[in-house]
Amino acid sequence: MLFAHGFGCDQSMWRHVAPAFADGHRVITFDHAGAGGADPSLWDPQRYAALDGYADDVVRIVTELDLHDVVYVGHSVSAMIGALAQVRAPERFSRLVMVGPSPRYLDDDGYHGGFSQADIDELLESLAGNYLGWSSAMAPVIVGNADRPQLGQELTEAFCRMDPSVAAVFARTTFLSDTRDVLPQVSAPTLVLQCSEDVIAPSEVGQYVAQHLPHAELVTLRATGHCPNLSDPEETVEAIRSYLGREVA
Repeated sequence: MLFAHGFGCDQSMWRHVAPAFADGHRVITFDHAGAGGADPSLWDPQRYAALDGYADDVVRIVTELDLHDVVYVGHSVSAMIGALAQVRAPERFSRLVMVGPSPRYLDDDGYHGGFSQADIDELLESLAGNYLGWSSAMAPVIVGNADRPQLGQELTEAFCRMDPSVAAVFARTTFLSDTRDVLPQVSAPTLVLQCSEDVIAPSEVGQYVAQHLPHAELVTLRATGHCPNLSDPEETVEAIRSYLGREVA
C-alpha cells in the first residue's frame, strides 16, 4: 500500500492510518517533492507546475521499487495524482483509495467544485502574500472539528514547515487543476471516501468523482472536515479495510 499526502502536509499525516495495514501489506509512505523530508534539490517549480510532475514521481516510486498490485491511498490533491499515475502505469496498481478527492476546485458550467474564480484568486493572493498568516487562518477551517483545536494546530504546523515559495507553486498547481477528463480513463477499482462536511471537497464533488470513474464505490464517512486521517483515523481505517476485504468488479 502506497500512501500519498495532500497539499501542505507530509507523510506523518498517515501515522494513525498506515500502520493499521502493516500486517497484511507492505506499507510505504513518502513525501512529495518540496514537502517534509524530501531532498530540497529535487524541487523544480517548472516540473511541479502541473500535477503530472507529481504523478510521474509516483510512477517512478512503484517502478524503481518494482511494486505490483499496489493499493494507492491518496488524500486530497494526491487522490487525483494517483489517478494520473494509474493511467500512466495501470499494470502496477490494483486499487485506488481517494480520500476527499476533487478533480476541479473551481466551479464550472454544470459542475460544482466549491470555489468561484474570485475565491481562488483571493486564496492564492493571500497565501503568496503572507503564507504563515494564511496557514494559521486556513488550516483550522480546512481540518474542521472546531471543538478539537489541536487538529487545526497540527495542520497549521504542517503547513508552516513547507517553504513558502514551494507552497505557492503547489497551491496554484492544486487549486487551478482540472483533471475531470482523467476520471473515465482510470481502470482500477476505486474507493471514494467523502467526509460528511468538507469545505474543500463538498459532497457534490465526491458524487461527481464516483459517477465518472468506471469502477467506483462512494462511502460517506461520519467524519467531518477535509482530513479524516487526522480527525477520525479509526473510521478511515475501517472503511478502507472493509473495501479491501471485498471482491470488486
